Amino acid sequence: MSVETIARRYGAALADVVAKSGEAQTVKSELKSWEVLINANRELRSLFANPAIAHLDKESILEKLIARAQPGKTTANFLKVLLRNGRLGELAEINTRFDAELEARSGNVVAKVTSARDLTDSEKAELSANMTKLTGKHIIPAYTVDKGIIGGVVTQIGSTVYDGSVKTQLENLREELVNG
Repeated sequence: MSVETIARRYGAALADVVAKSGEAQTVKSELKSWEVLINANRELRSLFANPAIAHLDKESILEKLIARAQPGKTTANFLKVLLRNGRLGELAEINTRFDAELEARSGNVVAKVTSARDLTDSEKAELSANMTKLTGKHIIPAYTVDKGIIGGVVTQIGSTVYDGSVKTQLENLREELVNG
């Protein structure tokens, strides 16, 4: 099973739980802190990923970390579930999907917008308006610059990519010329 599929399932399940309890922002914040903690500590990351280390030892270490950090019950239980299922290493991807799921349920959608140059405020406003019209949801854009796309814009909303880059248009034109 792909990491994306795993992250989507865990993210959606956690979103279901926090929607009922009303603690979405708390859990989101706590899990982000845990992600930073695990990613910042190579030894901790390798410990949880190492199949040669007994599961009980991993549980003991996680319990000690939970006792020190004192996260909420939902966060603590979720971390234990991830450890039990060998998915603690995918916490970053799960957090990303969890955030996206929370945004989608609130009517917001995160769009990754890549352009060859910094966009002006009017271009950003026009792009946001077009994406809102296209999806029917409020768009939260995340802008990046990649000069490699030569010109135009590539937008990713969820798993859908809208590629209006000059680079892709040139590649498509080349394919048409080669294949007749």
